[in-house]
Amino acid sequence: MNNPLAVKQTVQSKGAMHFFKREWRRNKFIYLMLVPVLAYYFIFCYGPMYGILLSFQSGYSPAKGIMGGNWIGFENFTMFFESYNFWRLMSNTLILSLLSLVIGFPAPIILALLLNEVRNRYFKSAVQTVSYLPHFISVVVVVGMLKTFSSLDGGLFNIIRSFFGLEAMMFFTDKDMFRPMYILSNVWQGAGWASILFLAALAGINSEQYEAARMDGAGRWNQLLHITLPGIMPTVIILLILRMGSIMNADFQKILLMQTAATYETSDVISTFVYRQGMLLGDQAYSTAIGLFNSVINFALLLGANYISRKANETSLW
Repeated sequence: MNNPLAVKQTVQSKGAMHFFKREWRRNKFIYLMLVPVLAYYFIFCYGPMYGILLSFQSGYSPAKGIMGGNWIGFENFTMFFESYNFWRLMSNTLILSLLSLVIGFPAPIILALLLNEVRNRYFKSAVQTVSYLPHFISVVVVVGMLKTFSSLDGGLFNIIRSFFGLEAMMFFTDKDMFRPMYILSNVWQGAGWASILFLAALAGINSEQYEAARMDGAGRWNQLLHITLPGIMPTVIILLILRMGSIMNADFQKILLMQTAATYETSDVISTFVYRQGMLLGDQAYSTAIGLFNSVINFALLLGANYISRKANETSLW
């Protein structure tokens, strides 16, 4: 006599196989489009994770390979935590990232809200185009523009200072000017492009809610507070969680291009220190340990932000 449980499992497995075969026949070309994406992540994201073994070694040599070094446990991490660079790198990284979050994250939201209130279609399109364009300028060109604008001889920034009776200054060698230039140039370059997501979220809000609010006598400010902001809040929270997962990753390329010896005190972050240790000084094991520490902190922040968001308002990544 057949086992009813075994028969049920057999039927379920056959049903699942039939479903997958039918799904593959219908959408096989869509699934094939996933192959390059999966290959990219496996080759460039998961494959290199084998290299984190260098974090626990010393004396790495390309001739010996990743497994050929001397295993020293957590000594590289201990050496980093006890070094005089640790607190300087941590504070600079956190200050730059938090200032970018506080100033840079709300900027595209505010821009999207302002554009949403514009009724002239041509003016709105013009503003959107102008605000999107900086995104397509490379970081190298942006830093070059900053250097030109901050030039002592006819630089835009010093011309503006002269209007207010201030003396010309060398912006790129002033440690106190590094953070404002870095953060404000990031806002200028990225706010317009980032506002696209929030404009899409605004477009998804049911217009009947605004009509009902106007019938009840609600003005634009009350509509903003009680309809618009709650409508885009899930998008804001998801993007904020993702941003928290990279809070320790300052823009390495831009910082490296803007950095000078005179601004190390405020501009030197973990990513630039890892570059100097690994690429310039050749200490790959030590730099890998620092990079692993940085990634673990980011991962912990991502998990924490997701957990808090899920408990507070039931909106989360998972």
